[in-house]
Amino acid sequence: MIKTSKSRAGTQRVTFSLPAGAPPGRVSVVGSFNDWTPGRHHLTTRSNGRRSASVDVAPGTVIQFRYLGENGLWFDDPDLPDRADGNCVYSTN
Repeated sequence: MIKTSKSRAGTQRVTFSLPAGAPPGRVSVVGSFNDWTPGRHHLTTRSNGRRSASVDVAPGTVIQFRYLGENGLWFDDPDLPDRADGNCVYSTN
């Protein structure tokens, strides 16, 4: 699940969220917003049991991303049908 909210300085905060344990182990979100660098945005367990990570981007940004789990497991956001070049696509319109 992805949520967008207003952030400081005119940016938008995009929050990437997954259920706890699906998949098990450590997960990071990797994409155009972090130069596809694994490990820069690890999902952290929240009080509601979900795991999430947030990034701030300019309004109107189109993000391509995938999740990276342990042992090199790449996977897509289950709630996002849009794809480009094999990646999930999300727009902050």
